[in-house]
Amino acid sequence: MELYERLAALARAGEKLPFWQEFYFKFFQAFLVNDRWLQYLEGVGTTLTVTAIALALGIVFGCVVAVVRVAHDQQRPGHKNPVLGFFNGVCLVYTTVIRGTPMMVQMLIMGLVVFASSRNFTVVGALALSINSGAYVSEIIRGGIMAVDAGQREAGRSLGLNYITTMVYIIVPQALRAVLPALGNEFIILLKDTSLITIIGGKELLYAAQGIYGRTYEQMFPLFGIAVIYLVLVMFFTWLLGKLERRLAQSDRG
Repeated sequence: MELYERLAALARAGEKLPFWQEFYFKFFQAFLVNDRWLQYLEGVGTTLTVTAIALALGIVFGCVVAVVRVAHDQQRPGHKNPVLGFFNGVCLVYTTVIRGTPMMVQMLIMGLVVFASSRNFTVVGALALSINSGAYVSEIIRGGIMAVDAGQREAGRSLGLNYITTMVYIIVPQALRAVLPALGNEFIILLKDTSLITIIGGKELLYAAQGIYGRTYEQMFPLFGIAVIYLVLVMFFTWLLGKLERRLAQSDRG
């Protein structure tokens, strides 16, 4: 701390510091002064929380949309249900609009238009991410459902289960197992996309870095610091997903 204070005094006096001293001074200023590392840690906690909420809601939205669309597509010719057709149209519009517009635009619409009166920007950002993720997850799960053998549906119906029960207890669990790698990729994308909630005031990792370099007027260390944090988080969760996939593959062979 004493070295930092001496270097700070020299910097205020306009002295040109040697490279190693300047590096130490800026690093100390970005991470250690006033326990600023706690702000990064708090940002990581918010980032992980928002990612988990967005993924959970995205899977729920995706499952509902996927089941509706598959149910509509599997109707027998000449036996079309108009109610199901209406909801299929709504789901089709939802996936088309969400997948066809930028995530940042959706975030701004949610934060500045739909929930303009809300001050809970982090929750609004998590909701926007979950709606966006749901559109992509629905296509992932729909592909998984279509890949499940048709005999599974017939077996469920032969046991006296209705269509919804068959889908919920037999088809969807198998589909989720099959598309786990794709869902893992969606989780990684969501983890990185949480940085977008900063544009509406969400207090996550990028928000912490912006607050620090707004006080220090030095952008390099805060931004490189959070880049490293994101990289470490992505590598860690990629490793966990790889272990889970190998465990499932072993259980399938067993």
